[in-house]
Amino acid sequence: MYTCICNAIRETDLRATARRVSGDAEACYAALGKRPNCGACLDEADAIIFEEREMAFEPACGR
Repeated sequence: MYTCICNAIRETDLRATARRVSGDAEACYAALGKRPNCGACLDEADAIIFEEREMAFEPACGR
């Protein structure tokens, strides 16, 4: 699914970038060589980035 139509940024690309880049959606976009155009996606992108980073710190089950 596309998170940003203007830049053709897919959710999977955004999640992968969130794991290696600190900062908000704009920082992740910059790491992908993009920048927000219309800005309509930024709230959703920030939510996806937050979720991805939270999942990275959840302890594994059974430990």
